[in-house]
Amino acid sequence: KCSVITLCCLLFQVAPEEYKATMSRVNSVLKKTLPVNVKWLLCGCVCCCCTLGCSLWPVICLSKRTRHSIEKVLDWENSHLYHKLGLHWRLGKQRRDSTTMMEYVLLIEFIPKIPIHRPD
Repeated sequence: KCSVITLCCLLFQVAPEEYKATMSRVNSVLKKTLPVNVKWLLCGCVCCCCTLGCSLWPVICLSKRTRHSIEKVLDWENSHLYHKLGLHWRLGKQRRDSTTMMEYVLLIEFIPKIPIHRPD
């Protein structure tokens, strides 16, 4: 979750086209991988009783692969655009409201500028 102040600062530093391009890259990764993950999840749930839970391993592996793909996209975006603007995007875990479930969210962090004119 981003605060309103963070979003306002982000909007002043990043052009709307660049923000939309970043979101479309992340969403394209999810569009490619999510249908496959759902099919494996349904198959794993159906076969779970017979395989003693081992049929859910492909779902875990595919989820990890999706997470790594999104992190790779964010690393590319950070190195080519956002680090120059003093921003850093990353994928973080966050606890859902009043439950034990965790979800992944995109976090935007500000990189502090190092004063180069001040002596050590």
